[in-house]
Amino acid sequence: MIELPAKIERLRDDGALFVINHSAGKDSQAMTLVLRGLIPAQQMVVVHADLGEVEWPGNLDHISRTIGDLPLHICRNENKTFLEMVERRGMWPSASTRQCTSDLKRGPIERTIRAILAENPAFSGRVVNCMGIRAEESPARARQQPLRYNERNSKAGRSWYDWLPIFDWTCEEVFSAIEAAGQRPHPAYGLGMSRLSCVFCILASKGDLRVAAEHNPDLYRRYVRLEQRMGHTLSMSGVPLETLTGIVAAE
Repeated sequence: MIELPAKIERLRDDGALFVINHSAGKDSQAMTLVLRGLIPAQQMVVVHADLGEVEWPGNLDHISRTIGDLPLHICRNENKTFLEMVERRGMWPSASTRQCTSDLKRGPIERTIRAILAENPAFSGRVVNCMGIRAEESPARARQQPLRYNERNSKAGRSWYDWLPIFDWTCEEVFSAIEAAGQRPHPAYGLGMSRLSCVFCILASKGDLRVAAEHNPDLYRRYVRLEQRMGHTLSMSGVPLETLTGIVAAE
């Protein structure tokens, strides 16, 4: 369990909308379990940015099975897929230029939140956007603010806060919360993945890329061929996927 910041308590008691960003990963799952015990169900919705073919199979089914009766909103960028975006640019995203996050996740999610608020005036434009980001994951994430007022989205009558409810949790605490609730994490973790994002993520470890390649050979072949056509590697190490994973893509 977590201790609610005073500002979050006031927003909850004032009837704000709480939006759970859910990737199907362990952190999203644990965050959802925690918030279901702290926020009235009628004030919560779950939003998933669907990345289509580059997501792990079963993401939507896993989310649906583990969120109880909370409403689930699926959103996506209707103008481009991840691989289309990469091919148009002639390069993969990087840690400093992450169109995969801004264009395919954050943008569609924010549009969905605005639409939910517009359709539900009872929330009076108040929204808490909840994300399962944890400080332990990386130095960059550790520097984030667990609760902040989002000025960019606080317009047109909206009062928008971004909140990281499990910011201080360890990986062990995340898995323990899932187990204590009688749930299991996404099956990809059982295959050996340490995190769940795109099947092949620009930030993935060598081990995760190898597991992903072993279990998604057709998609792996498409990524390898795209690397070869563009002359640009997915991994920020600059090492091609086939060399990094030790797995040759089938013809």
